[in-house]
Amino acid sequence: MIDVKLDPGDRADLYEQVAAEIRRSIAEGEARSGERLPPAKDLAAVLGVNPNTVLRALRLLRDEGLLEFRRGRGVSVVGAPERGAVLQRTRELVEFARRHGYDRRELIEIIAGLD
Repeated sequence: MIDVKLDPGDRADLYEQVAAEIRRSIAEGEARSGERLPPAKDLAAVLGVNPNTVLRALRLLRDEGLLEFRRGRGVSVVGAPERGAVLQRTRELVEFARRHGYDRRELIEIIAGLD
C-alpha cells in the first residue's frame, strides 16, 4: 500500500492532501504505472477519513491523467506527474481565456500560431 500521511493542521482540504500524497507516491516511484491502488474504502479506513474524501481525490487525479478507473479492475496508475501538471495548467489557461472572452477555437488558433 502506498504511504499517505495527512496533516489535520494543514489548511488544505483533506481530499487535496490525499491527492497530493498520491501524486508524491507516483513521482517517487512508490506507485508505478500499471499498478492498482487499494480500494477507496480501504484507503479511507487507513487514513481515518470518509471514503467520499478519497474518491474525490482519486477523481481529481483521474482528471489530471494520473489515474484510470476501470469497472471491475479498480483504480490504476497510468500517467506521470508531469502530465498531470501540464493538464492542470492547460485547464487554468482555458479558464483564463474564457474569462477574457476567448473561446476554445480562438485559443487553439493562438497556440497554433506559437510554433
